[in-house]
Amino acid sequence: MLVCGLKLTHDGGLALIEDGRLVTSVEAEKLDNNRRFQPLDRLETVADVLAAEGVAVTDVDRFVVDGWFAPLGQDQDSPVLEHVTDHGRALRLPVAPYIEGPDTHVLDVHRFRGLPLGGREHDYTSYHHSAQHLMGAYAASPFPGRGEDSLVLVWDGGMTPVLYHVEPVPLRVTRLGELFPLYGSAFADFCAALPPFHSPDDRTDAARHAMPRNLDVAGKAMAYAALGTDEPGYDAVLDRILGGLDLSFTNGDDLARALTREGGARWNGASDADLIATFQGYLGRRLRGALTARMDGAALPPRLVLAGGCALNIKWNSLLRSCGLFEHVWVPPFPNDSGAALGAASVEWALHSGRPALEWGVYQGPRVRPAEADPPGYVSRPCDVDELARILHEHGDPVIVLSGRAELGPRALGHRSILAPATDASMKKVLNRIKDREDYRPVAPVCLEHRAPEVFSPGTPDPYMIFDHGTRPGWADKVPAIVHLDGTARLQTVNERQSPLVHRLLTAYERLSGIPLLCNTSANHKGRGFFPDVASAAAWGGVGAIWSDGRLYQPA
Repeated sequence: MLVCGLKLTHDGGLALIEDGRLVTSVEAEKLDNNRRFQPLDRLETVADVLAAEGVAVTDVDRFVVDGWFAPLGQDQDSPVLEHVTDHGRALRLPVAPYIEGPDTHVLDVHRFRGLPLGGREHDYTSYHHSAQHLMGAYAASPFPGRGEDSLVLVWDGGMTPVLYHVEPVPLRVTRLGELFPLYGSAFADFCAALPPFHSPDDRTDAARHAMPRNLDVAGKAMAYAALGTDEPGYDAVLDRILGGLDLSFTNGDDLARALTREGGARWNGASDADLIATFQGYLGRRLRGALTARMDGAALPPRLVLAGGCALNIKWNSLLRSCGLFEHVWVPPFPNDSGAALGAASVEWALHSGRPALEWGVYQGPRVRPAEADPPGYVSRPCDVDELARILHEHGDPVIVLSGRAELGPRALGHRSILAPATDASMKKVLNRIKDREDYRPVAPVCLEHRAPEVFSPGTPDPYMIFDHGTRPGWADKVPAIVHLDGTARLQTVNERQSPLVHRLLTAYERLSGIPLLCNTSANHKGRGFFPDVASAAAWGGVGAIWSDGRLYQPA
């Protein structure tokens, strides 16, 4: 059975699952230099993406559309997408509600008719947005393939943190309840209300429905927090303020106002960075405390999957992994809505087959578009991986690497990356200047998996750049460009099986330099998805050398 999952709102995309195997997952932002968080709002694009995979619309057995919320003031039990078009014709597509209600189940199916694709209208199913986060993350984890149950914590922007228990055979999902009443958008909204990230919201009502605000703030604020000091002693004040608020999407803004207004609860001398660091730390501690209370004396599995946009916060992920409650904490590389199309298709397949395990790999996004000729002003020549390693070692300059299929999720993991030596502290500034990013933004390391424990603490395998690690004594001086302001690094490890190309490159680079890692940051225009081809990278011109599938492109 071939299932096509669709996410039509922000972080739009399409995923194909055939008999439990992921064929591809294509995010709209990774096509044609689209802007970050691009909706899949033109349905004719669906047929184009399918055709690029050699699939006709008529080959698909089932279409699944991710659930969403209704515009404010409308019935949240019967949401309708109003921003989607088909060849310029405006549509009204009913979908499942955003989250399950008190009298419904997270995996409840909603059936509809009238999805226009390929010149005809199709039946389609839809599931709660919470369901795709839940099942997509669990299905991609190692647990169902081993017949193991797991806890799944889902915390996304428009929902409170909810804990589920998933059992694979027979498939059963039990909602264990909310951990605390705070929407996942609260951290980003809090930070966006402070001067470093404040910006007016001038979107239309339709745009607000398709694209929630502050999507780009949380990641920046997580890095900015390293400029401040986390004050756990202030947790009681935050508890008191938040405890006095009714659950609302304005809670983050309300907290920021309470802490910054004249005569408010802000402690003397606290900077905006201190406030951000403390609120981030507070939320992590609140997660840990709530999970500790749930696990105390309960017969629950010692395995935890994290899903939803909040699982991109490496500080919270690392805190939960090290807290001692769980034997294994697993996070997919696409915990936010970049994995929503995959998640929607996963729900359909799991319920149809009764087998939730998904066969997948992280490099299953869109292919690099082939270069029919050298870009204007560039010349190319053959260049194998060993020579690329030598160029990086001898010249010390960044190189764009575009190879094969793109990574799933928001992290560049070596197929759509800018790679550079990490041995000079100035490289972080060079890369941030090239990317037009703030100086406080970190640059991640990509490291050989078997060498990681020597360089990092804990240095455990982390192939998706989703946890942070300390740097072991002596190594911060050897690879200063990848050390963040707080002494940590957002590590990506690679082995030969998971990432053959990057593993070969690092192995060759290590032979020359003795250093088992490189700097790794995404290759893209500012505010856009990954470069889809060499021509886009050359037109950008931020880096002088581009390597793509055995050829090196340089200015003439």
